[in-house]
Amino acid sequence: MAEASNQFDYIVVGAGSAGCVLANRLSADGRHKVLLLEAGPKDNYLWIHIPIGYGKTMFHKAYNWGFYTDPEPNMKDRRIYWPRGRGLGGSSSINGLIFVRGQRQDYDHWAQLGNAGWDWKSVLPYFMKSEHNSRGASGTHSDKGPLWSSDIGAKHELMEAIIRGANEIGVPRNDDFNSGDQEGVGYYQLFTHNGWRISSAVAYLKPARDRANLRIETDAHTTGVILEGRRAVGVRYIQNGVAREARAAREVILSAGSLQSPQLLQLSGIGPASLLQRHGIKVVHDLPGVGQNLQDHLQLRLMYKVSKPITTNDDLRTLFSQAKIGLQWLLTRTGPLGIGINQGGLFTKILPGSETPDIQFHFGTLSADMAGGKPHPWSGCTFSVCQLRPESRGSVEIKSADPMEPPSMQPNYLDAETDRICAVESIKYARRLASTNALKPYLVEEYKPGADVRSDDEILDFAREYGATIFHPTGTCKMGSDSMAVTDARLRVHGIGGLRVVDCSIMPTLTSGNTHAPAVMIAEKASDMILADSKESSVAA
Repeated sequence: MAEASNQFDYIVVGAGSAGCVLANRLSADGRHKVLLLEAGPKDNYLWIHIPIGYGKTMFHKAYNWGFYTDPEPNMKDRRIYWPRGRGLGGSSSINGLIFVRGQRQDYDHWAQLGNAGWDWKSVLPYFMKSEHNSRGASGTHSDKGPLWSSDIGAKHELMEAIIRGANEIGVPRNDDFNSGDQEGVGYYQLFTHNGWRISSAVAYLKPARDRANLRIETDAHTTGVILEGRRAVGVRYIQNGVAREARAAREVILSAGSLQSPQLLQLSGIGPASLLQRHGIKVVHDLPGVGQNLQDHLQLRLMYKVSKPITTNDDLRTLFSQAKIGLQWLLTRTGPLGIGINQGGLFTKILPGSETPDIQFHFGTLSADMAGGKPHPWSGCTFSVCQLRPESRGSVEIKSADPMEPPSMQPNYLDAETDRICAVESIKYARRLASTNALKPYLVEEYKPGADVRSDDEILDFAREYGATIFHPTGTCKMGSDSMAVTDARLRVHGIGGLRVVDCSIMPTLTSGNTHAPAVMIAEKASDMILADSKESSVAA
């Protein structure tokens, strides 16, 4: 029997975007003893908390898992870098800070697939419950939640020109991408407050960390779920080289993300029987959908040389300019350090038959050969574009029974014909925008793809050679009732008692945009469901 100190009501695995929410909400009334396990360290690194620090954490060995995909057959057999957050806050501590909920149709589609209670009308209250919007409250926004979202204070000359250029080609200005209707161009709101990043750890863990009924363990790498028959009763983890166990009287909740939640299920004997048998793992429950249905947004980056020294490249070029923006942030909590990389966005339709926007732009006032790389030595900007709802599907599968070995990740980018068409048309659309009268005075040269890339075949070849993740893997433990579903609409793992998955892996289809806000919403809704189920079981007992 486990020691009393290792017995809890709920164990949450992963202190990322979703896990921090769960830890706060499940421990809030003091009745339940909650353990939160995080494989990474505490969020003590200063650059986590400064918005522009995104570049400092992109390759950080302690705060980033630094995964790579398998060689991608549709991407010239490249192994594509997949950064994922490691440490309190998870990917919310290292992401691009952008507040995007997705489209109302995304969630209505989830409900149409048989997931009752996940339509837009039902999830909007949970988006609002999490939100503390600097604009104040409205019909679709709240200023009472823990997760701050703020406007970018100063308007940027280049971004203003991009907005005017988009208007030229028929795209209206949109000052709120989060009403449910995204179409338009404008500035993003960011998960910041007074010039600081507001991660899930800052928003949810910081106010809860001193609760007597909440224990937070860092540097604690979960290696598997303890099962008694077909019920989860605890977890195994390694902390500082020591193998440990913890027991859960009510539930084990996996919030390890779309790569590691399915990995943990597979390591624990829950997943496709043939995969588990191949690696010598006893099959507890043959659940073929675990690790399948992987989706991600493929980022295609066009870079331009800019005619004026107004870009972040210029801000970072010399020690003097770095000192200048550093002083600005120290004194006023404003300027480039308090914003991050991407300031504005655009959502529009380019595919025939699309009823809602099918591509998203991130406009960055910086250019580099890769995200998080060293800025170019000239004034530059980036038009990053991605297809919002790709049709290609991939997989996440363990490579061995070793829990320390990263799983195989195969996104299968550009596998579907629609995705290849969208990639080509996206770049054509970006070029159309760049050639508008409003932008002609600013954009003096297309650095990438470059003037020699013109035909559809050449554009597609560029996409295969340079396309990269925009950091939104989802779908690998999808909710539903079909043969490939992993969880039900209450996020309980099919066929296993006392076990839920609460993170972006439960998405049956990828939402239209950045995934942090949806992850937080999923956890807010899951918290209510878990507590409601707890009350029901207590009454029944």
